[in-house]
Amino acid sequence: MKYVKYHGLGNDYLVIRPADIVGNLETSQVQRICDRNYGVGSDGILFGPFDSDTSDFRLRILNPDGSEAEKSGNGLRIFSRYLYDQGLVHETPFTVETLGGTVTCHVHNGGRTVTVEMGKVSFLSTLIPVAGEEREVLREHMDIAGTTFEYCAATVGNPHCVILSGPITPELARQYGPLIEIDSRFPHRTNVQFLEVLDCRNIRIEIWERGAGYTLASGSSSTAAAAVAYKLGFCDPIITVHMPGGNLAISFSKDFTATMTGPATRVCDGSMDLEMFEEKRPSNHAFHLDGNSATLRSRR
Repeated sequence: MKYVKYHGLGNDYLVIRPADIVGNLETSQVQRICDRNYGVGSDGILFGPFDSDTSDFRLRILNPDGSEAEKSGNGLRIFSRYLYDQGLVHETPFTVETLGGTVTCHVHNGGRTVTVEMGKVSFLSTLIPVAGEEREVLREHMDIAGTTFEYCAATVGNPHCVILSGPITPELARQYGPLIEIDSRFPHRTNVQFLEVLDCRNIRIEIWERGAGYTLASGSSSTAAAAVAYKLGFCDPIITVHMPGGNLAISFSKDFTATMTGPATRVCDGSMDLEMFEEKRPSNHAFHLDGNSATLRSRR
């Protein structure tokens, strides 16, 4: 099974063409491929391109847990770079169909920079979705593990929960992100961003991605967090989003249509051996040498 690996600000994806496999990618295969110890390792798989009736290309975005994401900003930039590297697109706009809607992409700088029109951001609870009566989900509160958070929710074609916070750390995202992701108010689970406003043109976020975990960078998370900062009047419509993996530029029209610009970097290509999928994970046991004999003892 052939693949090409790219990253967008440290958020890495494998591009796998449907033509290079027999049938479909099963959940267990996706999990093994993305496993950083037993597989190739990645934050997800970009499965495509497929034919589309409405766009130039169609893309499926698969999370490391095997679930399918509606949209990924980093994934779309990487997929655009892949299409450019394969000679399928040039430095003119083209469209990509995703579960979260159709987007327009534009490759620049020999493929190394990509602009994606991410679509219109909405804060409406029924579209995100968020449980409860229909409303814009702005500056609400939730109690998680004894801590109260103020949050906003948004959709960019996929769901986001933006936590309004002071100084943020990776530990904050790792501790509370997985709990917020599965909170009952988010029926489809949610991506989580911890937001710190630096000034009217700059924000910083830490990210917990639905189905992937702690992430160095995310295009859709950057878009959602920037939209919240703009919506609440903290920032101007042109915002630089600072993340552990690097920065993205996000801009908004008056109706909250978002445009994202950032890098996409080629890492390598390769081929996976089928033996990788045959091997089972080791059982929870360890060999212990006792004199001249080896005895098997369970790890507790």
